[in-house]
Amino acid sequence: MAYLLDANVFIQAKNLQYGFDFCPAFWEWLEQNNAAGRVFSIQQVGDELQAGGDDLADWAGARGDAFFLPQDGLVLPALPRVSTWAAGQNYEPVAVSTFLQVADYWLVAHALAHGHTVVTHEVPANSTRKIKIPNACVGLGVRFMSPYQMLRHERARFILGTTPD
Repeated sequence: MAYLLDANVFIQAKNLQYGFDFCPAFWEWLEQNNAAGRVFSIQQVGDELQAGGDDLADWAGARGDAFFLPQDGLVLPALPRVSTWAAGQNYEPVAVSTFLQVADYWLVAHALAHGHTVVTHEVPANSTRKIKIPNACVGLGVRFMSPYQMLRHERARFILGTTPD
């Protein structure tokens, strides 16, 4: 199984529980699992992260297309399925319009096209004002999970070691 990570996974990791300065193992785990073909994100998420102008932007910029996958011939035909689903729900028009302009739309379409699992901190919601990734995933039959579920499923281990001098 391959995972596609939402921008909020990276942002929350950097800002909260897996800061670059005290938990480099998380970032190394992402890189190792990307090299093994299990962990990715998409180009639109990479672009969003690089716009931040911080350590995360630098990290994302160094990963390139191997980590932040560009759209391909399978993703483009999935886009109309996602947009048709969004438009056919009871969301406010501005919610649909916004969803179709952000990385979430591309993330769900990429997962749909390739059979990947979306990893996000978002949770399903009954709001008509914003399309949440999990709602779109449920509606389209795409698997999704939290980052913690992914880490547990993959049996990630971040072991304390000695501090470099």
